[in-house]
Amino acid sequence: MSQPLPQQSSPTPLPLDGVTVVAVEQAVSAPFATRQLADLGARVIKVERPDGGDFARGYDTAAQGLASHFVWCNRGKESLAVDLKDPRGLAAVRRLIAGADVFVQNLAQGAAQRLGLDAATLCAAHPRLVAVDISGYGPDGPYAHKRAYDMLVQCEAGLVSVTGTAEQPVKAGIPAADIAAAMYAFSGVLAALLRRATTGRGGPVEISMLEALAEWMGHPLHHGMHGGAAPARTGVAHAVISPYDAYPTADGGQVLLSVQNDREWRRLAEQVLERPELGDDPGFATNAARTVNRAKTDAVVAEALALLDTAEAVARLEAAGIACARLNTVADLADHPQLAARSRWREVGSPAGPLRALVPPITLPGGPQPLMGAVPGLGEHTDALLREAGMTDEETAELRRDGVVV
Repeated sequence: MSQPLPQQSSPTPLPLDGVTVVAVEQAVSAPFATRQLADLGARVIKVERPDGGDFARGYDTAAQGLASHFVWCNRGKESLAVDLKDPRGLAAVRRLIAGADVFVQNLAQGAAQRLGLDAATLCAAHPRLVAVDISGYGPDGPYAHKRAYDMLVQCEAGLVSVTGTAEQPVKAGIPAADIAAAMYAFSGVLAALLRRATTGRGGPVEISMLEALAEWMGHPLHHGMHGGAAPARTGVAHAVISPYDAYPTADGGQVLLSVQNDREWRRLAEQVLERPELGDDPGFATNAARTVNRAKTDAVVAEALALLDTAEAVARLEAAGIACARLNTVADLADHPQLAARSRWREVGSPAGPLRALVPPITLPGGPQPLMGAVPGLGEHTDALLREAGMTDEETAELRRDGVVV
């Protein structure tokens, strides 16, 4: 059950209280990074195009008429809808940046530089500013100007080649390249702010989606470079441990179990499979043997679990000390008992009304709750932000008449 955020009871401020972020952002990588900052107390000013805004607003209408990507990545921000190609709009944004602590952008390669909004230019003008450039492949090299969307970068980084079954490679079911870049941008901002606290200077932060995801590919990458070949695609199964796979149960569910050593195999054979003789059988007694005989190993495990419903299978495995999990759906996750027991759901405001949202995973026990502000409507804060940038109401009205802002 979703709950409203409790009232702040601790005098301790959120870690980023007092930090102002201006972001010229779209899609996922930059918005997800700045949402982390907003949740931790930063004020985030989101600069959007007046003709529709962040294009992620139009991806779908699944969240009560709003786009699910946008709702996920943009709560707690102020929306300024302004045309940066108009000198008056650009000047207003530059004035906001001059008073900010952090600037983040993920425009197409070269666009920020043409506007004078690249990290190098801004940090030269504002030495205390932390300025983040997020790109697909970095500012130089043969791929610098190549279009970079999440699935394309998943392919370039080799993630798709190690995901899926032996017969069919597949993309990750989440935007892994975008999320990787976002989290390195988030941690890069925190590191740069910490450095500024000791040196007085901010500086540029450069994040490449390819390089972020390549780091996440560390295990298959090192396995391939040093071992001669990348791990094989094995679907849900583990490439080098057996049994470590999902098996159907009698009520139509699936349970994934993991046997990490030969002692656990013997317990599984005795207490779950009810075939104690397999514990010392040379064809199954060691992980090496079970992996060579993976088909036979999977068959004996599947035969036993097929006679149990999901709850009984999980209970038996846990009683035997075997690591296991239900193969949940997205709907199962939304109703997960562990998330409910730990009160990890809240309601946030939006133009469509209250929406259910997860509490950020960074928990500060004994400290204040994360902000989790409302999802903004396009241009919801334009007038107030232009006033803050020094524009009069007459100047703002003129920009609105000219279509420079909404």
